[in-house]
Amino acid sequence: MTNTFLQGPILKGQRALVTGGGTGIGAGIARALGAAGASVVVNYRRSQQEAQRVVNDIRTSGGEAIAIQADVSKQDEAEAMFTAMYDQYGSIDILINNAGIQWDEAFLDMSLEQWHKVLDVNLTAQFICAQLAAREFVRRGVTPDLSVSAGKIICISSVHETIPWAGHVNYAASKGGLMMFMKTIAQELAHLKVRVNGIAPGAIRTRINRAAWETPEAEAELLKLIPYERIGEPADIGRAAVWLASDASEYVTGETLYIDGGMTLYPGFREGG
Repeated sequence: MTNTFLQGPILKGQRALVTGGGTGIGAGIARALGAAGASVVVNYRRSQQEAQRVVNDIRTSGGEAIAIQADVSKQDEAEAMFTAMYDQYGSIDILINNAGIQWDEAFLDMSLEQWHKVLDVNLTAQFICAQLAAREFVRRGVTPDLSVSAGKIICISSVHETIPWAGHVNYAASKGGLMMFMKTIAQELAHLKVRVNGIAPGAIRTRINRAAWETPEAEAELLKLIPYERIGEPADIGRAAVWLASDASEYVTGETLYIDGGMTLYPGFREGG
């Protein structure tokens, strides 16, 4: 069943930035925002071709989008990206803090470089971009013909903000930290009419976890962890991001929306444990 209140250009006139928007979950969110009427900046770090493909998809569907390169874990590059966005669109209304990486290793063998790199991209970059966006939201204030909120920040996290994950301590720590980062700035910014929420995806069919689903055998093992018995798609996250970015969720802030087919329901206990 389709939710009618999410149909049409419900984000018309709003300007959105999606970090790591050229592939995977970021690309799914960027396309969904474009379909909802937002002008979308698709940020990428390496592959201009993939980011431009997302831009072209949005434009072909009648939307507006541009691609901007930046390593968002670096303050100067993030600042330049925001400046380029303002030059094109004037301001920002929606930030999707999505850029993230994995660099996996057993805890006993993990290097300090692996630890720092994942924390820099998955957590520090979200701090940098959220602060830049929030400063603009507060400077500009509410624009009533666009939204009842001054701005919206959506932090893309993971079910591993609550589920421990052996062999991925840097990733799990970054996502656990992100949960409290999101909640704390939501608490601090709410009176300024800036809403901050999180989305915690489960197993989504993207390149980063291809090994977990690309063969029937691997997919069957993965589905044991998902009570709903299907792997998520980037579009599942995109629809949720549109809702959180719209005035339909105006009274929602400081919350994490788990989109995981029930992965956080401890499916091993379904038969009584």
